Parts: sequence; structure tokens; C-alpha cells
Amino acid sequence: MAFGDNVSPAALLQGRSPTLDLDSLYGAGPLDPVSADFYEADRTRLKVGRTTRIGGDQARVGFDVPRVGTGSASDERLAAIPDRRNDENLVVAQTHAAMIRFHNRVVAGLGPATPTADRFEKARRKVVLHYQWMLRTDYLARICDGDVVTDVFTNGRKVVDPGADPLSMPTMPVEFSVAAFRLGHAMIREAYDWNARFPDGSGSLDLLFFFSGTSGGLGGDPTLPSNWIADWRRLYRFAQVGRDDLKPPAGEFNLARRIDTRLVDPLAALPAGSFGGAATEEGTIRANLAFRNLMRARMLRLASGQQMAALLRAAGVPVTTLTKAQLRNGAGGRGSAQLDGLTDAQREAFLADAPLWFYVLREAELNDGRLTGVGARLVVETFHRAMEGSSHSIVRNPGFRPDLGEKDGRFRMADLLLFAFEGKKALLAPLGD
Repeated sequence: MAFGDNVSPAALLQGRSPTLDLDSLYGAGPLDPVSADFYEADRTRLKVGRTTRIGGDQARVGFDVPRVGTGSASDERLAAIPDRRNDENLVVAQTHAAMIRFHNRVVAGLGPATPTADRFEKARRKVVLHYQWMLRTDYLARICDGDVVTDVFTNGRKVVDPGADPLSMPTMPVEFSVAAFRLGHAMIREAYDWNARFPDGSGSLDLLFFFSGTSGGLGGDPTLPSNWIADWRRLYRFAQVGRDDLKPPAGEFNLARRIDTRLVDPLAALPAGSFGGAATEEGTIRANLAFRNLMRARMLRLASGQQMAALLRAAGVPVTTLTKAQLRNGAGGRGSAQLDGLTDAQREAFLADAPLWFYVLREAELNDGRLTGVGARLVVETFHRAMEGSSHSIVRNPGFRPDLGEKDGRFRMADLLLFAFEGKKALLAPLGD
């Protein structure tokens, strides 16, 4: 099948679990002959990686994902994790390394009373439930209309497998995976105040691709160079979880971009490794992320934004279809993509049946940067169904409350990182200020 050909959703290869069970971290578990390689000999703890010394920055254990290979041109140093796409850029790779730490810390906290045979599953259950709670109460609440989040988790779903057997295997709607959940592409910054070695925006997006195994080959080093370890204080607000001492230097905090219809320029020129393309595709339209998103939707003959709005209304969800003027003009300003480059006929066709991804982003743009309407409903309902169908589920276990956060009943990503890194500044920001 050639790029651009029509494809049926049923023909798509699904390499991931459709439930929120952290399969990208755990694979099929330590007893599976393939996934066993991701675990230590005790079949309980996950393997950790080691960074490469560079200059005065020493090699450090636990600050890279584990890797295989020698790092030579003929033997790439690939991530030894269940889904190597998590090594596609440094932000995700460092988050994966933090999740490995989180699991191993939960294992360590079980104590000797837990039988050896039960330690892995007990730890995984605790990790998954805390992870889902963080997504429900921290992540979704930040990116989506809060009323939609509350309604779905209180009253249930209207369009994503409504009335499904909670114990059945969920499906992941292509409207979510190919359009709505690509909201994150709009939130990516062009450059980051990454750590003490790369402050003031010198952690450019192209470098964050370059120093990952999938997209850039780690810059030629066998593992991540130690000067690229994340400073988590620059990425999450630890003062919100009671740690005022974990503030980055003034002016060095990275806010995500608001969700709108503009993407930063580096995403128009992706490295081939980030999308599994050939080197000859770099610098062409095929390396443009927006083009790839829109083309993928076309190949799947995805519903338009207006069609999805009509479907939601038919299901009893009170959404308002965006007008042609709203789709054309947006909110204005730097975050608003304009359609001036289209011919009159192209623009009219675009506005009559707006691509779902663009439609979702335009909704958010007109809602001060948060998903609403079609976009919020698709994202929240898909998350709800994926949690419901997980082996460990906060939806099917409504009495669960987290106990690893700074306060009972609350667990944010900052809480997760605090626990994973033992609450120590020397681990959360090992390169200092």
C-alpha cells in the first residue's frame, strides 16, 4: 500500500493495548519470553539505563532507558523497551525512564511481607491505578473542558462504546487516534529551557529529536549523554504539591503551548526516524507533521468535524457545530492558522467538511486553548473506556484513592515524579541550577 492510498481501519496493525494499562512500560509482563528481557532477574523490577559521561558530567544509572547494541554504525543502540516509539524524542524517553523508576520504587515499598510471586502484579496494579488517577484528575482536567470530564466520569459515555460490557476489550476509535488525540502536536514548543547545560531555550526541538535513539541515534554516543538528563523542575510545578524548594531558576520554566491551530516550524521538517521514513523523505512534504496528520485522515476517509458534531448531537450530547466563519477566522492572533493560501473553491470545500483534526484544534483555539465540544468528548470518552477495560481500573474500582501523593486523594504528575525520584533535588535536577 502506497502512502496516500485509501485504507480501511480494520486493516490497521494494532501494536498496542487499547486499555490504559501501561503496556508500553510492561509489555506482556516478566513471564512472557519476549518481554522478560525488559526485567531484572528477579522478574519484578524493570531494567534501567545508564547515561554516557561527557565532559564533567559523569555517567549516571537510571537516567536513560535501557538499551541494546554497541552504538556502532552497524549496531544501533536501540531502546530495550516494549515500544521503541517512546525513544522517538527525548521528552518522551526521559518520561519513560522516570516511569521505570516509579515502578521500581513501588516494588521497593512493598516490603518483605509480600510473597515473591505476587510482587510484580501487586506493584503493577498500584502503578497503573495511580497513573490512571493522574490522567483523570490532572491531565484531562488541564487539556479539556472540565464539565465534559465530570459528565463522562459521572454519567458515562454517549458515543465511544456506550453500554459496553466493562470487562470486554475496548476498541480505540480512529477519530481519536488519527485526529482528536493529535492535540498534543499543537502543544509542542520550538525550544526548551532543558537543564543547567541547555538553558534559555537552547534545548531546541531538533536537538531533542537528535538525542533520542529512534530519531537521532543519540548524537553518536552509545547511550544518552549525561548533559541531556532532564531537569524536571523546568517541566512540572512542584510547588503545587508542596515543594516550594523545587523551583527552577527564574524564567526557566517551560509552559506547554496552548492548544490551537498552529504548529511550531520544526514540526514541518521531522527527522525520518521519527516517522519510520527513508532519509530521502527528509525535507519533503512527507516530513511535515501537519501534512502527515491530514493525509492519514484522508487515507482512512475519516469523518469531518461537522459529521462528528452531528453524530454527537444524535447521541444526546449538546454540542454546537462551528460556523464557517469560526472555522475560517478562528480566534485570530499568532496561534490561529489562516486559510488564505487556498483557492476559493478549496476553502469552500474545506469549510464545508473540515478535517476532524483541524476542527478539534479550532474548537480549542476558540475555547482559550482547552478542548471542548467534539474534541473534548472524543478524548475524554476514549480515556474513560480505555480505563474501564483495563485489568486494573479506577472506573470499575470507584473506591480507589491514591496513597503515594503529598496529600491523600490527590496524585498529579509532579507527585509521581517526586515519588520516583525519592523527593530529592539531586535526582530531579542532577545537573543543578
